[in-house]
Amino acid sequence: MLRRKRIGLIAHDARKADLLDWATTHTARLAVHELWATGTTGGLIADRLGLSITRLKSGPLGGDQQMGALIADGGLDALIFFSDPMSAMPHDVDVKALVRLSTVYNIVMACNRTTADFVISSPLFDAEYAPKETDYASYLERVVPVGSP
Repeated sequence: MLRRKRIGLIAHDARKADLLDWATTHTARLAVHELWATGTTGGLIADRLGLSITRLKSGPLGGDQQMGALIADGGLDALIFFSDPMSAMPHDVDVKALVRLSTVYNIVMACNRTTADFVISSPLFDAEYAPKETDYASYLERVVPVGSP
C-alpha cells in the first residue's frame, strides 16, 4: 500500500447523511487520496465537498459489484461502508459479497463511523504499509484438486 490510498466509499440511503458528515470532518485527509464511490454517494460527496471521486453505478444497479471487482483486482486499499442494519436490503447479497471480498483480500473495512474514525486517525493511514498477503493456494488445492476441470 502506498502513502496515497485508494479508498471506496459507500452508504445506504439512511446512512448517506452520516457518511457525508464524516467525510466533511475528514475532507482534508480524504483529499490527498484516490476516492471511489457508488453513484449517489459519490455525487453527494463530490458536489458538497468538492472532492475528486470516481463514481461507479448506484449500488443496487451494479455499483456494489463494481466496487467488489476493484477489491478483487487489487484496486482498493480501504472500504468505508456505512450500511443501514435496520433496513431490509434487496441487494443484501451484494453487501455480503463486499464484506467477504474485503476479508479475502485483506483490505481495511469500516462499517460504522467509530471504526472509520479510528481508521482515518491511524498513523498508518497516510503511510506506506505492507499488509501480510494471505496465501489461499493450499485451500484451493483441497477444494479444487489438481487436474480437475
